Amino acid sequence: MIKRAVLAPVLLLLGVYLFLNPGGSTGVGTIFATFWPTLFVIPLGLFFHWLHFSLLESKKTGLLIPGGILLGAGVVSQIAALFDLWSVVWPGYILAVAVGLFEFYWLGSRNKWLLIPINILTVLGLLFLAVFSLDSMLHHVVFVQPLIALAFLLGGAWLLVDRKHKVK
Repeated sequence: MIKRAVLAPVLLLLGVYLFLNPGGSTGVGTIFATFWPTLFVIPLGLFFHWLHFSLLESKKTGLLIPGGILLGAGVVSQIAALFDLWSVVWPGYILAVAVGLFEFYWLGSRNKWLLIPINILTVLGLLFLAVFSLDSMLHHVVFVQPLIALAFLLGGAWLLVDRKHKVK
């Protein structure tokens, strides 16, 4: 049973990788470089969760903080490694810390003061993720800059020509 639980996701990830990378290099080093988060970081995060939920009977809620951080960082790293988005998804590491703290809050003592750093980290992570994602999308689309320039020119001309709203 445990062998199937471990082998199934590995085979699925390898199959998806090979399907999405036709004709690319598929050596051991390339596969290791692509799937290191799935091999090391995510299982360690799941191990901390397993310790909390199964082995220690939910007595040690402090294990949820590193478990949530490692699980979140592993997912972010895996997405970045698969799609080469390191310059875009780095705010996910800030969100990973917020996930670990939120798990501790939600399943722990629910100390309301813990929501302050959780909210600060979440807002910062989402803000940076939105800014860098938008920046990345605008750099990949060549025809956007002339459209933005045209919108600025039309907006400025409209403000100069519009006589309805006179300043008194």
